Amino acid sequence: MTEALTPRSAVLAEKLFAEGLIPADGPSAGAREVPAALAATSEQASGADGAADVEAAVHAIADRSRHAARRMARANRAWKDRGLRAIATALLERTSQVLAANTKDVAAGRANGTSAALLDRLTLTDARVKALAAALENLATLPDPVGNVVRGQTLPNGLRLRQINVPMGVVAAIYEARPNVTVDIAGLGLKSGNAVILRGGTAAAATNAALVTILRDALESVGLPADAVQTVDPYGREGANVLMRARGRVDVLIPRGGRELIQSVVMNASVPVIETGEGNVHIFLDASANEDMAVEILLNAKTQRPSVCNTVETLLVHSGSTALPAVAAALRAAGVTLHTDARIRAALPASVDSVPATDVDWATEYMDLDLAVAMVDSLDDAVRHIRTWSTGHTEAILTNDLANAERFIAEVDSAAVIVNASTRFTDGGELGLGAEVGISTQKLHARGPMGLTELTTTKWIVQGEGQIRA
Repeated sequence: MTEALTPRSAVLAEKLFAEGLIPADGPSAGAREVPAALAATSEQASGADGAADVEAAVHAIADRSRHAARRMARANRAWKDRGLRAIATALLERTSQVLAANTKDVAAGRANGTSAALLDRLTLTDARVKALAAALENLATLPDPVGNVVRGQTLPNGLRLRQINVPMGVVAAIYEARPNVTVDIAGLGLKSGNAVILRGGTAAAATNAALVTILRDALESVGLPADAVQTVDPYGREGANVLMRARGRVDVLIPRGGRELIQSVVMNASVPVIETGEGNVHIFLDASANEDMAVEILLNAKTQRPSVCNTVETLLVHSGSTALPAVAAALRAAGVTLHTDARIRAALPASVDSVPATDVDWATEYMDLDLAVAMVDSLDDAVRHIRTWSTGHTEAILTNDLANAERFIAEVDSAAVIVNASTRFTDGGELGLGAEVGISTQKLHARGPMGLTELTTTKWIVQGEGQIRA
């Protein structure tokens, strides 16, 4: 590579190369798509003729999606909300069908040695299906973003201007082992007037097939186009590759998953991509932070659901804090493995064990009951560490010092910055946005939780009465 790398990007580049996800001479040579969402399926065609057939099939799907998107753009709020409620009802009525398919996927994943974190994301339960249905019902209560006036004015020459939100068109998503995303993206796409194309990966193939069938049936039942929800799962890896290259047919592509999946999509796609999800999340424990609050927040941020992207992965402890022993003891009692630097190990009581941390730990999104812990001497040191290793997702400070809180907010450049609360709040539902497509960690178009408005773009409406430009 010719450009200078930050410590974090150098560590990640080394890991990606070691895992075969980027070639020795850079991404231009073509990455090897090993993540589950990019893996081949048994139905995938092979050979030159097979590849041509897959390309034609995926392009046909995209063309049907574009036709469906034009119909969705004309649907009013009442019609779209009927569709959302129809999907919610169908999910509840056909829960047994979904869970039976999911049981097959989970069993296959366990047999294949899938990690506990990914198995948790893959697994659906009766309660989780009910939660998906409830999220759709909630989505139906939210305002329709389509047609919302962003700004407007009347010019001195009498021209009336409005900038309004309009649907993106065809939204594609590539994700792995997350069947809830199938429902979330379909619901958000429906409400925002888009058509969606899904690639959910082999790990959740049976579950996603059942869900897509339910979604399409529900849309048809209320007179909305079934092709507003389609999948390229039967075409495996090559189908995903064609989808990534379908510029002009797909308006935006959103990858959701771990670092490997996201980087593979970013490096291979020619359609516009919004990066989401990778969460190397930090919490800075300031010297002034309340011990009881710190224990409660750290336990929630690390252990409530460790497999998700808003879980804390690195704890930075001010050298003047007295809360470290209590925080570390509580985390160890909850089963968290602490990856610590030398100063933290020296400050821990003998009863709290840990393992030495390396630069790999500072760069790692564990998605499990592991936490990297480092000691810093100042807010400046904490911010410097975050700037070096953060993925730009979420960072938090625990403090009773207002000046430090304000400085942290101003100096930390991530999609979400939190003061004295769990990082688990970086979530569309928790922030009142309804379900989300993902957490955007980039800066163009959308940043942070991507809800309904983030699945729209804008259009300028100019109305006149015969005006001409001088």
